[in-house]
Amino acid sequence: MADQNGFPALKNDRLLRAARGEVVDQVPVWVMRQAGRYLPEFREERAKCDFFTMCQTPALACKITLQPLDRFALDAAIIFSDILVIPQALGMQVEMRPGEGPVFPSPLSVPDDLAKLASPGDVCSKLQYVFDALTLTRKELQGKAVLIGFSGAPWTIMAYMIEGKGSKTMSNAKRWLYRYPEASHKLLKIITDATVSYLVAQVKAGAQVLQVFESHAEHLGPYLFQEFALPYLKQICDEVKEGVIKLGLPDIPMIVFPKGGHYALKDLAALKYEVIGIDWTVDPFLARQLVGPNKTLQGNLDPCALYADEEYIDKAVKEMLSKFGVDRYIANLGHGMYPDMEPQHVSTFINAVHKYSKT
Repeated sequence: MADQNGFPALKNDRLLRAARGEVVDQVPVWVMRQAGRYLPEFREERAKCDFFTMCQTPALACKITLQPLDRFALDAAIIFSDILVIPQALGMQVEMRPGEGPVFPSPLSVPDDLAKLASPGDVCSKLQYVFDALTLTRKELQGKAVLIGFSGAPWTIMAYMIEGKGSKTMSNAKRWLYRYPEASHKLLKIITDATVSYLVAQVKAGAQVLQVFESHAEHLGPYLFQEFALPYLKQICDEVKEGVIKLGLPDIPMIVFPKGGHYALKDLAALKYEVIGIDWTVDPFLARQLVGPNKTLQGNLDPCALYADEEYIDKAVKEMLSKFGVDRYIANLGHGMYPDMEPQHVSTFINAVHKYSKT
C-alpha cells in the first residue's frame, strides 16, 4: 500500500531499520556524493548547464539523484542539492567555479554585514525547488530505497559565509568566534532557524531520513565545538523532530556527520540523533565506546581506498565490517566520493558490504 501522502510503498527499509536499532537482513549501504562527477552520466548532464541550475531544476535534480541507484544496489538515495543553498536563500551570492569549488564574491566581513541577510523565515519560499525535487524523486524511487534529505550544520555554513570559499584553516571564520562571539552566536542562530524550517519542509516534501553535515568540525576543538556548534546541532535535532510531529508525520531518523570531530562523539551521543557518522580517522571500536550501544554508527572507509584494486577494497570492507558488526550500523565512506574514482570500484565496495554482512 502507498503511504498516507500518496507516495509509493517502501519496499526496502533497511536503512530505516538500522537507524532505529532494528534487525536487518544485511547492513544497509549508501555513499556520500554518490551522485557526482565520477559518473559519466552525471558529467554528460553537467556539460549542459551550471551546477546550481542543476540543483534548481527539480526534474534534473531528480534524474541525477537516481543515477547511482540505476547502477548500484544502494539502500538510499540522497537528494541532489548543496549545503550552500541556505546562504543563497539568505541573500548571499554563491558561484560554483571550475577548479575552485564554491565561491562567495562578497563574504561576510564584519558583524554589521549581518544586517544584509534576509530573514530566516523567508528561506523556505526560496527553496521550493528542493522540495519539488524531493517529492518527484520520492515518487520515482518507487520504494526501492529510502530518500535522504540534508543540510549543512550552522558552524559549517557560517565558515563558508565568512571565508568565502574553502580553506585549510578557516582562520577568518574562527577569528569571528574569538573576536565577535556575540555576532557569531547571532549568525549561528539565523542559520539554525533557517535550517530547522528547511529540514522540516524536506520531510513534508518526502525525505525519509535527514543528515546534517558538520563538515568543518575538524577546525574547532572541544571548547569551540561546545560553545559554537553543539548547542545549534541540538536545537536543529530537537526542533526538527518537534516540527515533523506537529505536521502529523511520524518521527524521522536523523544523522549527524562531524567530519574531523572525533573529540565530540561523546557529546553528540547525548543528543537525539539516531545515527552518528564517523570519518576514516576514527577507529570503530573507539567510536562505539564513546557513543554507547544505543546509537547507530555510519561510515567509515577511507574514500581513497577506492583507488586501490578491487581485491584490496573487498578485504578492506571485510575488515571494516568485522569492527563495526552488523547491528546498529550503516556502511558508508568516511567522506564523499572524489571525481576521478572508478564506478566499478564503488560497485565492489557495495557488493562487499552485502557479501560480508548477510545475517
